[in-house]
Amino acid sequence: MKVELFGVRGSMPTPGSDTHLYGGNTSCTYVTKNNGSALILDSGTGIAKLGDYLLEQQSPIYILLTHNHWDHIQGFPFFKPIYQANRDITIVAGDVEDKGSQHAILKQMSGSYFPVRHQDLPSNITLNTELSAQSQFNLNGFSISTAPLNHPGGGTAYCLIADGAKVAYVTDNELNPPQQTKTSISEWAAFIEGADLLIHDAQLIDADLPLKHGWGHSTIDQVAQLAIKAKVKNMVIISHDPSRTDEQLIEIERYLQTSYGKDVRIECGKEGRVFEF
Repeated sequence: MKVELFGVRGSMPTPGSDTHLYGGNTSCTYVTKNNGSALILDSGTGIAKLGDYLLEQQSPIYILLTHNHWDHIQGFPFFKPIYQANRDITIVAGDVEDKGSQHAILKQMSGSYFPVRHQDLPSNITLNTELSAQSQFNLNGFSISTAPLNHPGGGTAYCLIADGAKVAYVTDNELNPPQQTKTSISEWAAFIEGADLLIHDAQLIDADLPLKHGWGHSTIDQVAQLAIKAKVKNMVIISHDPSRTDEQLIEIERYLQTSYGKDVRIECGKEGRVFEF
């Protein structure tokens, strides 16, 4: 299994000289099995570059969305395969609280939001709003389990199992929310237990609290401690705060590796990073 990071920024894209090392594109990860079958996780602006690569293929495309906040769907109108005639694209919407918003990834291409209506796209797009509510399902050769995110408006985390490897994708998620907890820390530990790779939101540092407590994101220490508790082999934090510079992320990575590196391989997510299992 191969995992490629195409977008690791949270909240909004952040191009510029201070963010080019880790990248400024919002959430998108591409997971490929040994036989070439693949899944896309989220459709932030990182999906645009991925689309350039997928234009060279004709195979069906499968996208798993965690939820519908803009930084997880805003790249879809610029995903070039949707403009290919008869290209088959299946989208699994996250299990969000407002069921009327489950079509947001398509509805952003309507009205005065975008010049091309989703109804006029030449590709064959299927939007599934039911799969993510199931605790387990299979898609394109992957065995997938789900857990509800602790995030305003709801959403879905995914564990992918294939080729003898396990990858957990958990963003955006607050491990210690002030409101009702949908998934407890012990439940998260069981969900991601033994993962070869954990990709988890860690947008916050302690200095961001208490202002951002309840915004639906975790601190870097909380996530590192969870990874160790669950005996995860590799951990990558994503959803970097849009104001976080490359230098600050280097310092965060150094701190995490010094504090927790004896128990888990840990790093800050970087565009272009590839993991192979």
